[in-house]
Amino acid sequence: MKYAARIESLATSKAECIALPIYDSLDMSASAANLNRISDGQISRILKNGDLRKEVGSTVLIHDVANCDIQRIILFNAGPKAGVTSKKFIVIIKKLIIALQSLSIKSASVSIRDFKCEGRSSEWLIERTIEYFESGTYEYLEMKGISKVERTLLNKINFLCSRELLNAVRAGIKRGKALAGGMQLAKNLANAPGNICTPSYLAKKARQLCRGKTNLSLSVLEERDMKKLGMGAFLAVSQGSDEPGKLVIINYQGARKTKQPHVLVGKGITFDTGGISLKPPPSMPEMIYDMSGAASVLGTLSCIAEQELPINVIGVLAAAENMPSGKATRPGDIIKTMSGQTVEILNTDAEGRLVLCDALTYIDKYKPASVIDVATLTGAIITSLGSVASGLFSNDDQLAEQIISAGEVACDRVWRLPIWEEYQTQIASAFADMANIGGKEAGSITAACYLARFAKAYRWAHLDIAGTAFQGSGPSKGCTGRPVALLCQYLYDQL
Repeated sequence: MKYAARIESLATSKAECIALPIYDSLDMSASAANLNRISDGQISRILKNGDLRKEVGSTVLIHDVANCDIQRIILFNAGPKAGVTSKKFIVIIKKLIIALQSLSIKSASVSIRDFKCEGRSSEWLIERTIEYFESGTYEYLEMKGISKVERTLLNKINFLCSRELLNAVRAGIKRGKALAGGMQLAKNLANAPGNICTPSYLAKKARQLCRGKTNLSLSVLEERDMKKLGMGAFLAVSQGSDEPGKLVIINYQGARKTKQPHVLVGKGITFDTGGISLKPPPSMPEMIYDMSGAASVLGTLSCIAEQELPINVIGVLAAAENMPSGKATRPGDIIKTMSGQTVEILNTDAEGRLVLCDALTYIDKYKPASVIDVATLTGAIITSLGSVASGLFSNDDQLAEQIISAGEVACDRVWRLPIWEEYQTQIASAFADMANIGGKEAGSITAACYLARFAKAYRWAHLDIAGTAFQGSGPSKGCTGRPVALLCQYLYDQL
């Protein structure tokens, strides 16, 4: 999709379709009122007939606009004139996308100058609009053979604005396009099947992202490198597969070298059978999404690099495949992590925390300003929070508040859960320093408590995205792209 900022007179416009806001009580926006005068009251007659429903986001289509060359108008209920909430704004945009997609048009114009959202800037409005337009029109077609899906005709959106808003709208377009590109990268990676998206494939895609960009560099730790470093937890997962594990490190340098980097660590289990602790068959197909954390980290790096932001960020993809075989780790095995702590593996399906704990130990070398790990870690978080919010755990209150705030701005919400010392007893082991699971109770909390033991040297947060990273069924089945928007907003806030 192409996007442009336009200062355009409605009287001379030749747009295929223009979307105009109408406020509560059928109060016309300035743009709608202007076009109503041009069309000799055509809009007011439509409103008087009650064709536009009172629900926020409802739309009505007008053909053959009088006295001008505009082919169609979509009026949409924009709520109160003072502005809608962020949540209602998203509802409006989603409904507007559906209305525009139903038309046989190649381009559309949206009047942004009369549209307000409480506490949000014009730049934010544009960024979110582009994010949801791209998400609403996204299709994963890479694996389609004969049955290619016909794409929508719509390929350009013009944002109509005043001269005063022109720079803000252009800035919003730049940020929105970068975010949408990062989210699309994350979706394409996570939606790819396990026979395509292997640890080596993830490393290849990271290499492609870095190619030709002077602000991005790449290094990859192979299994032999991990063995030298003592990454026994990571190798305990990857040893069961014929696909070698990879620790992929992407370094984005947008600020001076002496400035501490922010580190993002993504769980990249490209296919998770559960290992010897085999998953039930109905759960297996969704396990291509167990690398959504790594995909979101790579998508975030793409967004940041595209904008050349003045910040240092390191992305780490802990990529492995969890398979049962004669070489696979057994329940009851005890392994030694890079930190020197030992772990009794009671369940090989709790593998994400094993690859992450060695990655968290490894990244201490960067002396990070903050660390956020992102993982589809536990089914327990879905029981707790469903698909609305990601679970947040942190050893630093300020960092947690920054992430919560970023989630609110990005409409990518999180909810903080505790990692109190009382929960640590659940992962005690009689034979090792800890066990890799903590029983049936508080599963997402005990998983975070496990990771916290490897993140004591720096400000750390853990995002459990098992409920928000993908949808398992329905028309929107597939990766959601979360939490790329949240991670990007967090990094913007650090500038």
